[in-house]
Amino acid sequence: MKTTVVCPLLEPPEPKPGDLIEIFRPMYKHWAIYVGDGYVIHLAPPSEFAGAGAASIMSALTDKAIVKKELLCDVAGGDKYHVNNKHDSEYTPLPPNKIIQRAEELVGKEIHYKLTSENCEHFVNELRYGVARSDQVCPQHLYLTLGVRSFPQLTVTGCEWRQSYKQDKKIA
Repeated sequence: MKTTVVCPLLEPPEPKPGDLIEIFRPMYKHWAIYVGDGYVIHLAPPSEFAGAGAASIMSALTDKAIVKKELLCDVAGGDKYHVNNKHDSEYTPLPPNKIIQRAEELVGKEIHYKLTSENCEHFVNELRYGVARSDQVCPQHLYLTLGVRSFPQLTVTGCEWRQSYKQDKKIA
């Protein structure tokens, strides 16, 4: 008897190869790239298991990540997700076959990971657009408030993903 697994998709459209998948974890958003047949490629800490959810926030404590290819339903676990190609109006996406080829070449590799500048969102944007960026960490402006005046004091930087697809010196 065949069992159908239903994943908690928030809204149409169904993902197409090369689409960015935004997964809503309890305390942050995880990102993956859809490669077809129900599979995604994403960054995960070496110890993370599929569907780790909030437990994968531990990724902030490591400087390495593994590029994994797993079923979208397993990666999402019980968390909701949707297609979010939010930068298509700003950047021209690479052809889907090129996105998938680039992603597949990295599966199984251990690469440098940094929450603020080389995270899962940087990774998938680099694959889709050739531009590594994360809106979760950049640009964010923090303000120091003293009394009734606010002073812009800090801008979180690190918006360039130094782990370029073509650099392999950081790939272990």
